[in-house]
Amino acid sequence: MAPRMHWNSLLTTTRLGRGREDAVRDARSEFQRDVDRIVFCSAFRRLQDKTQVHPLPEIDYVRTRLTHSLEVASVGRSLGTLAGSAVREFEPHEPAPPAEFGNAVSAACLAHDIGNPPFGHPGEDAIRAWFAGPGSQYVTLLTPEQAGEFLNFEGNAQGFRILTRLQHPQNDGGLQLTHATLGAFTKYPRGAGSAGADGAAGRKYGYFAAESAAFAEVAEHTGLIARVDGAWCRHPLACLVEAADDLCYHVIDLEDGYRVGLMDFATAEALLLPIATAHGEQPLGLGYGRLAEDKGRLEYLRARAINHLVDAIVAAFRDHYPALMAGSFTDDLVGRCRYATELARIYEVSMRRIYRSGAVMEVHELGTRALHEVLARAADAVFLGRVTGVDASLDALASEAAAEFTRYERLLCVTDFVAGMTDTYALGLYRRLTAGQGGPGTAT
Repeated sequence: MAPRMHWNSLLTTTRLGRGREDAVRDARSEFQRDVDRIVFCSAFRRLQDKTQVHPLPEIDYVRTRLTHSLEVASVGRSLGTLAGSAVREFEPHEPAPPAEFGNAVSAACLAHDIGNPPFGHPGEDAIRAWFAGPGSQYVTLLTPEQAGEFLNFEGNAQGFRILTRLQHPQNDGGLQLTHATLGAFTKYPRGAGSAGADGAAGRKYGYFAAESAAFAEVAEHTGLIARVDGAWCRHPLACLVEAADDLCYHVIDLEDGYRVGLMDFATAEALLLPIATAHGEQPLGLGYGRLAEDKGRLEYLRARAINHLVDAIVAAFRDHYPALMAGSFTDDLVGRCRYATELARIYEVSMRRIYRSGAVMEVHELGTRALHEVLARAADAVFLGRVTGVDASLDALASEAAAEFTRYERLLCVTDFVAGMTDTYALGLYRRLTAGQGGPGTAT
């Protein structure tokens, strides 16, 4: 008989580093407590000053990683709850209430970007480029898997490290989240050296070698199906986490692009109308025409589009439920939903008009220069004990890397330091480090 996952394991409330459920102390469920642990941790709070799309925006309206994560968690809660109801159609005796599916997905969604470095995905590219170029000397003596973690630095793996080790490092298991939430969080259940995952789960990697034992514990407790070469199938709820993120950035990045002047209203409206007016609905008959401003109209279309997309994702979850539970679903739910063509069109236009716009790319280039300088100084501190006298946290790295640390562990100290920065802190540190050297900190 082909292997199959089961919800009594997938929704386990055992916790990483504890091996048991916490004693119930109040009316909150274990997944609601996961939400609270994430919201109140410092790494989550720093997302308020990390780029979603528009670095260092001049207007307060546009999303940061924090507001994006909160919106994804809201959508994820709806997706999880509705999917939990759908599970009952297939498994009438499933004991977990639909709301618990929603709580687990929401917790994972809150943390989905917690490992992102400053300046968004271009920040990941900047770290990769530094290790491939100026910092290449540091990876030459590592194993191929270890070197791959730096040459292809991945914010998803950094997020797993933050949740399971760096936050509350005195604890075995870091935040000690439930195995279920950590399983749902890990969209790419493999290490950098594994080629055993295919499809959507194999596009990236989800944890560093340093945390491989922690993820193996997650996989064991949740009953994920093992693949060859150190990879596992996805937790079914990880597909919902991915979908919540995907549909939010498709729709909401479009709205932000309009607000900063990179997208005209007519184009944004035309892209959203086919989703917002599904099933032949006419927005003019629903109060759309009474809205006086374009920004209000776009907010209206965004809300209706997300509502329809949630229904479409749940329908795709239902359609592919047997494959999801067998671990054989290798696509993403957005690509299988009825609005896949419309979402692909939004992404194509957004890539051209927003993500690669001159205004965005200019700040990303500054961010890349900043991160390269900070990486070089951090490596000097960790490997040479060099103190700058400019920044206390950077100088503390000189003593943080203990003598018994391996080269790999020292490099993790470097990426931990840089990935944990906010945009403003990274840029400010860069300016202080380059003051008097012809950099942006030089007086004019």
